[in-house]
Amino acid sequence: MSGMILEINNLHVEAEGKEIIKGVNLTVKSSETHVLMGPNGSGKTTLSNAIFGHPKYKITSGDILVNGKSILQMKTYERAKLGLFMQFQNPVEIEGVNFIHFLRTAKESMEGRNIDFKDFMNCIKKYMKLLNMSDEFINRPLNMGFSGGEKKKSEILQLLLLKPKIALLDEPDSGLDVDALKTVAMAVSQAVKENNTGLLLITHYSRIVSHIEPDFVHVMVGGKIVENGGPELVKKVEEKGYEAFNNIEDEQK
Repeated sequence: MSGMILEINNLHVEAEGKEIIKGVNLTVKSSETHVLMGPNGSGKTTLSNAIFGHPKYKITSGDILVNGKSILQMKTYERAKLGLFMQFQNPVEIEGVNFIHFLRTAKESMEGRNIDFKDFMNCIKKYMKLLNMSDEFINRPLNMGFSGGEKKKSEILQLLLLKPKIALLDEPDSGLDVDALKTVAMAVSQAVKENNTGLLLITHYSRIVSHIEPDFVHVMVGGKIVENGGPELVKKVEEKGYEAFNNIEDEQK
């Protein structure tokens, strides 16, 4: 699978007339693992939604490029077909849409071909076993009655199945107990290793980072990335909290 470079250049984004993203620059390549950390309300989720073209968020200046070409005029499904993937913080429950039928339709749409059902189910069961998901999910509607942790696992199953070139994971650790967190982290690491998937993993906790070795860590405060580095930044957050980065944000104003 060919690689991908996602570039975010001086991006400014507003919602309901309020500027939330205030000039973000970030580059993510296939096979790289980036962690974006920051307190609640810092703009992390807004950034991921803007990358995927959510209509609520208006890009007022800057650009988003994939392999050097702007994607701002592309619809969300077109961005997905390029090889981008987004795991939602709060996945939607859709009554009447079978979980497995949804996955198969998504897979066939991405690959542009019909997929043998037996082969598909063997693949699904392999990933469900990896994620410690019960076979009962096969006959359930999409996310209906799923716990918070089960919804996160179903999103990571999609990550494994669709094999994107770059994946945005929006708080994959929220709502998970210790065991589920380890399982999800292992599955995410496997996706990176097997498919050379680039990750932009969004979180405000450090616990999942202890299970996924990041190449780069970025700290976002007040709609800006105020510091870039490696795993040492995670330790700084753990020891000093996000308050330690407020002075950096003030200096950038």
